[in-house]
Amino acid sequence: MSSTFEKVVAAVRSFDKNGPVQLSQAQQLQMYGLYKQATEGDVTTAKPGIFDFAGRLKWDAWNKLKGTSKEDAEKEYIRIFWELCDPVKDDPKIAEVVKDIPRN
Repeated sequence: MSSTFEKVVAAVRSFDKNGPVQLSQAQQLQMYGLYKQATEGDVTTAKPGIFDFAGRLKWDAWNKLKGTSKEDAEKEYIRIFWELCDPVKDDPKIAEVVKDIPRN
C-alpha cells in the first residue's frame, strides 16, 4: 500500500456524514470495492445470503473489480477522492483534511 493511499483512506474515514463531501450509496459502494481490491485483491469469499442485502451489495461492488490490480485500485480510489474533494476544497474542514495528501 502506498502512503498516499493510506492518507486518503484515513481522510475518507474522517469525513463527517453531514460535512461538505457527501457520497451517494453508489459512490460508497464503489469506494468500498476499490478499497477491498486495493488491500486484499480479488474477492475470495462466497456471496452473502439473499437476506443480507448490505453484504450482497458490498460483495457485488468488490467482485466487479475482479482482475484489477491492487495498484490500479489504489489509483482509482485516490482519483475518486480528489474528484469528490475538489469542488469543496476551499471548505476549511476539507482543506485541513487534504493539506498533507500529495496529488500523484
